[in-house]
Amino acid sequence: MAGPVVFFALFFAYPVVAIVGRGLKTDGGWQFGRIGEVLTDPDILDVLWFTTWQAVASTVLTLLIALPAAYAFARLDFPGKQVLRAVVTVPFVLPTVVVGTAFLAMLGRGGLLDELWGVRLDTTVWAILLAHVFFNYAVVVRTVGGLWAQLDPRQEEAARVLGAGRFAAWRRVTLPALVPAVAAAALMVFLFTFTSFGVVQILGGPAYSTLEVEIYRQTAQLLDLPTAAVLTLVQFAAVGAILAVHAWTVRRRESALKLVDAAQTARRPRGAGQWSLLGGVLVTVVVLILLPVGVLVERSFDGPDGYGLMYYRALQSAGGNNGTFLVPPLEAVWNSLQYALVATAIALFVGGLAAAALTRRAGRLVRGFDALLMLPLGVSAVTVGFGFLITLNKPPLDLRTTWILVPLAQALVGVPFVVRTMLPVLRAVDGRLREAAGVLGASPLRAWREVDLPMVRRALLVAAGFAFAVSLGEFGATVFIARPDNPTLPVAVARLLGRAGDLNYGQAMALSTILMVVCAVSLLVLERIRTDRSGEF
Repeated sequence: MAGPVVFFALFFAYPVVAIVGRGLKTDGGWQFGRIGEVLTDPDILDVLWFTTWQAVASTVLTLLIALPAAYAFARLDFPGKQVLRAVVTVPFVLPTVVVGTAFLAMLGRGGLLDELWGVRLDTTVWAILLAHVFFNYAVVVRTVGGLWAQLDPRQEEAARVLGAGRFAAWRRVTLPALVPAVAAAALMVFLFTFTSFGVVQILGGPAYSTLEVEIYRQTAQLLDLPTAAVLTLVQFAAVGAILAVHAWTVRRRESALKLVDAAQTARRPRGAGQWSLLGGVLVTVVVLILLPVGVLVERSFDGPDGYGLMYYRALQSAGGNNGTFLVPPLEAVWNSLQYALVATAIALFVGGLAAAALTRRAGRLVRGFDALLMLPLGVSAVTVGFGFLITLNKPPLDLRTTWILVPLAQALVGVPFVVRTMLPVLRAVDGRLREAAGVLGASPLRAWREVDLPMVRRALLVAAGFAFAVSLGEFGATVFIARPDNPTLPVAVARLLGRAGDLNYGQAMALSTILMVVCAVSLLVLERIRTDRSGEF
């Protein structure tokens, strides 16, 4: 545990505590009175209220739309199922900047709805809610559907034999077993939407602001660190409570019912009801997931002189961007790939050590450490990024002018995915195999290499793929620390969208398409090598 503890202490706890301390501490001491002032400010209360209710609305809407798909993937067997599973998961690994850009191309000025019916939904809450459903659809499908596929259908059949109707049998047998998984998925969706940044920043306009967006505004635009520090503490407390409840639901889910092989529970659709359900799921996937992505790609080719590669060619030149970049925007692709590869290596090392430690020990301390590893997914990435700038700027950690700063920030987001992917597999390794290797003379390192590594190799590759995808799309922290001469893809997209002009808009669409393709290819490779279909990310 020493390695992960040191890593999180230096590159997560230290920057966050430092930025909060700088905001609340002056020469005269701690200014705790600022907490009351900020939390009674009507504008801040409006932000807190919007952050909460839009997260609740996004969660409910996601559950209503995604639960039928969870059933379809769990219980129905149909052609193209594995490909469709990968398709619905693509939005989850897309950077939020790309998600916002895709919906902007569909709902914004000059977008699909604007062209067809003269309707614009950007700068409305509906655009935000739909983008959140698009992003979190796979969380419900894979988490709930993964458990649903492993529930023994004979339990429900036995209830029907004893006289229960179809709905009564489902309500009394299957639903109680699914509740922990539904709760876990709902909490994760709520967490991601409660801390939403890129989607709200692009689609919400000045009218809507979540806590994360407000922290960015107070820090980068107004330079009001005390207010940003108070909002960071509020978000930290909320995220901590969400993660604590999520950990409880996960433990409940692990003991829900005896599970069976998922391959044995899926059957071909039977009857008009199941075929209608499957048809509805396919229509939803097309409209909600494929259409925004398709419009994004179409806009990247639609130039003033017709369809072509104009915007892609413009990415090769630093000129013509009104000073947006010091280098050609296309260099952001190479920068992002290099940063993501280094961040993946760091995340695998730190996350692998953490997962190994969590499998060898038990107790409240270790369970608490497990929950702490998830905090970077919910704590303000803006705070982390700005904290990097004010803490890692003097020996022995003078990193502010070095390239490693960006991969370190990205690795913080990748580590939780590595741990969540590897932990179930490592826990499944029989400890007696290691003991037998030790009795035969193998050192601990050789026992790990000969026993554990062959069993977790696939999980390691999956963890690397997820870490690479999320590192590639990290935006909240890198928007502060990415240098102008070395921008990452998400930062480049955001800068282009922030500039007026059709050329900048078209280049933003082209860069978003490139970033989406890279993430999608990474995910499709994962689906080819993944053997665990339980639905855990």
